[in-house]
Amino acid sequence: MMAAFIAAKHNKQVVLIEKNPQLGKKLAITGGGRCNVTNLSDPDEMIKKTVTNGKFLYSAFNSLDSKALMKQLEAMGISLKLEEENKVFPVSNQSSDVIEGFYKSLRQLGVELIFNSDVVEIMSDGHGIVGVRLDNKETVKGNSVILATGGASYPATGSNGEGYRLAQQLGHRIIKPKAALVPVVTKEEWVKDLMGISIADAEVSFRANEKKPITVRGPIIFTHFGLSGPAILQLSSRLNSYIDKGSISLRLDLLPQVSLEELENTFMRPQVTYADMSIRKYLNQYLPKNLLQILMERGSIDGEVPLKQITKKDRNKLLELIKNMTLTVISLRSLKEAIVTSGGIEIKEINPKTMASKLITGLYFAGEIIDVDAVTGGYNLHIAFSTGYLAGLNA
Repeated sequence: MMAAFIAAKHNKQVVLIEKNPQLGKKLAITGGGRCNVTNLSDPDEMIKKTVTNGKFLYSAFNSLDSKALMKQLEAMGISLKLEEENKVFPVSNQSSDVIEGFYKSLRQLGVELIFNSDVVEIMSDGHGIVGVRLDNKETVKGNSVILATGGASYPATGSNGEGYRLAQQLGHRIIKPKAALVPVVTKEEWVKDLMGISIADAEVSFRANEKKPITVRGPIIFTHFGLSGPAILQLSSRLNSYIDKGSISLRLDLLPQVSLEELENTFMRPQVTYADMSIRKYLNQYLPKNLLQILMERGSIDGEVPLKQITKKDRNKLLELIKNMTLTVISLRSLKEAIVTSGGIEIKEINPKTMASKLITGLYFAGEIIDVDAVTGGYNLHIAFSTGYLAGLNA
C-alpha cells in the first residue's frame, strides 16, 4: 500500500493487485489489532533492533524515518499516539483506521485496485519487466513490478510464500524462510504443569557458541508445549539461527527485580519483619501462588516453613528454581504461528538504495519478502513502510 501510494504520488500510473477481497488483511491483525505502526527511534536504533541484515536497511530507514512516516500517516487522517517503549499506535487503537487511510488515499490518487486476483507469473522479455499474468489468464502490462507479498507467516492472510516462487522464476535466490517472533517448544514435560501461568517481568537468556549470553527481559507465559509471551517472542528471533544445530539451554530468572545476593541474604538472615513468615507467603509478594506451588513440589520443599528455619539445601534449590531455571528448547513453533518470517529474497541481489532487483530491470521488492526481520515494537511494520516507500519512489 505504501509503495503504491508513493508511486502514484509521484505521478506514476499504478495498479495494485490484491489476492484478498480487501486491502491490509495482515495489517489488520498486527499489534493485536491495534497496529503498532512504528517506533519513535532514530535510524541507528532501528538498525540495532533489526535481527537480520539491519545494515541493509540504512537507506530505507533514513529515507523514511519514524517522524516522517508519522507525518505521512497523519496527513492521511490517521491520528497517532505514543505509548511506552516509544511504540506508536493509532489513537483509536484500530488497525482499520490505518487501512482506511491508505484505501482513501490510493483512490484519491487514481490507483487502480484489482481484488481477488492472484499473480501467477511476472513477465519478462529478457531485458526487463513487461507485466504480470493473473490466475484468470489476463495480463496487466507495466515496465515495473513491486513484489510486496509478505513472507510465509500467517498464511491465512494471504502471505503464504507465493512471492518467493515468483522471484525464483526470475532467478532470485531465496534464503530459507524460518519462523521469527514465535513461541518455543521445550523438552521438559513438567512445564505443562505451569500452563497458563504468566510472569509479568522475567529475564530469559541463552548462550550461543560460547559467546556472551543473549538476554531479553519482559513478560513470559508457560504453555502446554513450552513458553510464549513478549520476552520469548523477542528471543526466538535470535534462537532461530541456532536451533537447526540442536537443542538449546534457556535460562530463566523469574525474579530479575530482586538480585541473587538480596534473595540469598533474605533466606540466610531474614529481617525481623519476615523471619516468622512462611517461605510461600514471602515469595508470594513477587510470584503467583500457583507457580510457587509447582516450584515447591518440584524442589520437594515445604512452603509453610518459616524463613528463619529454611535449610541450606532447600534454600539452594529455591534459588536455582527462581533465579536460574533451565529449560531445553528443542524447536520453535511453526511459521503459521510466527508473527514475522526470517529469510526471503537474498539481500545481495537487491539494491538497498532503491529496492531494485540487481538481476532484472524493473523488478522491486518491499517488506517481509526480503531477508530482513526485527524484534517487536513497531520495527517490522516500519521496515515494510520504509522499503515500500523506496520501492514506490524508484519503480
